Amino acid sequence: MKKLSVIALVAVGLLAASCNKEKAADSAATNSEQTVAEGKGEVLPVDAATSVVNWKAFHKGGFAPRWGTITVKSGDLNVENGQVSAGSFVIDMASIKVDPASVTEADKKPADLETHLKSADFFDVTKNPTSEFKITSVADLAEAPKEGAIEGANKTVSGNLTLSGKTVNVTFPAKVEVAEGSASVHAKFTVNRADWGIKFGTSEADPAEWGISKDIEIAVDVKAKK
Repeated sequence: MKKLSVIALVAVGLLAASCNKEKAADSAATNSEQTVAEGKGEVLPVDAATSVVNWKAFHKGGFAPRWGTITVKSGDLNVENGQVSAGSFVIDMASIKVDPASVTEADKKPADLETHLKSADFFDVTKNPTSEFKITSVADLAEAPKEGAIEGANKTVSGNLTLSGKTVNVTFPAKVEVAEGSASVHAKFTVNRADWGIKFGTSEADPAEWGISKDIEIAVDVKAKK
């Protein structure tokens, strides 16, 4: 009976995924930690009030997605010769929010999920209250981005992303804009949380844990200005 229940769960997940018309963000290329780009040129402070990181996670097969936001605490972008050349920003992990619209089950509460995400099972915000992204390179986009990338992507951005105390370099297409006294970086990409050692729910051996996808979709919207 338990085996049939697991099979049914998988079938429902695959059906939900096939019915989902929204294209998931492409996976970011990952590498070991790289040398951070030297901060040259004009330094523009990140506007924490208008910057945000959106996240989206799924159960196995793409069904029952959850999504929400995380606050950008601080940071800056360096602009040299009219281009973003370096920069970094700090993410306040204790600010993680779950959008109530993503929790449709009557027996589930967004606040409970927020508490679980902040626990040692996931981001352990007591031990690691912040995450950080440090740009290692910004280059012109060599080819058209795959479907699912941020609309208007014009650059390839690489940076060291630190989550739960571990740093991995990620590379993704981004829309980078520079105007007089301002700059912005917009991107959408998917990472495998297990690369940062966040492995709760990733065991293939236990059906109770098998139901949570390793993928996290991250949408970065960082604005900086004088």
